[in-house]
Amino acid sequence: MILKKIIYPLFFLLFFFVESSDGNQNIKMKNGDKEKMDISDTIFNHVSDSHEWHIAGTHNHGIIFSLPVILWNNGLEIFSSSKFSYKNVVKGKYGYYKMFKEKIYNTNYLGLLYLDSKGIPKNNKPLDLSITKNVVSIFLSSFLLSYLFVRMKRNYRNHQVKWSLGIFLEFLILFIRDEIAIPNLGKKKYKTFFPFLLTSFFFILINNLIGLIPGFPNVTGNINITLVLASMTFIISNINANMSYWKHIFCTPGVPIGIRFLLVPIEFIGIFIRPLTLCIRLFANITAGHIIILSFICLIFIFKSFFIAGFSVIFGFFISMLEIMVAFLQAFIFTTLSALFIGMSVRNYDYDNETH
Repeated sequence: MILKKIIYPLFFLLFFFVESSDGNQNIKMKNGDKEKMDISDTIFNHVSDSHEWHIAGTHNHGIIFSLPVILWNNGLEIFSSSKFSYKNVVKGKYGYYKMFKEKIYNTNYLGLLYLDSKGIPKNNKPLDLSITKNVVSIFLSSFLLSYLFVRMKRNYRNHQVKWSLGIFLEFLILFIRDEIAIPNLGKKKYKTFFPFLLTSFFFILINNLIGLIPGFPNVTGNINITLVLASMTFIISNINANMSYWKHIFCTPGVPIGIRFLLVPIEFIGIFIRPLTLCIRLFANITAGHIIILSFICLIFIFKSFFIAGFSVIFGFFISMLEIMVAFLQAFIFTTLSALFIGMSVRNYDYDNETH
């Protein structure tokens, strides 16, 4: 208990230090006499992906890892993202490149970008295969998960794990099997899809928790990542769907023909909406927590008041602790709904004849 009382405040204070240091670079002069923080830019820079990993401090004096930029533009281009930091234009083998809001565009040797009415460059973009900070974080989480479960396997003695963290992992595995997989898929079919459900749960959980560490990327707060996870559920559920499932989609039994003309389009659209809700739910809940914490921190720089600083620290710390619960909850919800959607497609609708 004493250790927790020491670690939690240090955890939040470190988060506060990192975010406040990063936020200082976004302070802009407005009206010639007041300094105001560009809140949207500060928050966006934290929750979005980037070609460099900013751990702490400012861009001039901080801990920053420059990641490799990999482009295909009539040929393969590989160089460090640090070149964009001290050069307006990067010259490659097959052209000139400029970064604008973390997107790389083709340009000329002067670095000209042609903007439309919305401020979006109209220049062509090369195929960007760069290793961004989210990609690095995914590699780290994958290695960490592999290490944990390999060590858990090696610590089994007489069908019992002798490692304290392994016991907790075993509890989670059994919980997913008994409370999620079997009730939604049935005892006869759950083993086929159980590895996918376990992988989804632990991948989301570990990245949710890593995203809470100050300076680490917000992987599950990236809608591209959640869209891929939801697409996997969509593909698995529809590829393995049986005739009973498709019959209920396109020819619902016991429904008058006139009603079917209204019901079939709704059911067909629902095939795509269900995984889309998985994507948006995970993305929105994880991103919302980061935005709330950053908003509390930004209040300190806006009002520059001791009272507001105390208020922000207390409520920011509370949200940080709440985010730990949300990390587990969102992994559980995504896995449960994935099991539900897969179960709807692979199980027969006559559940009375199947033993759970």
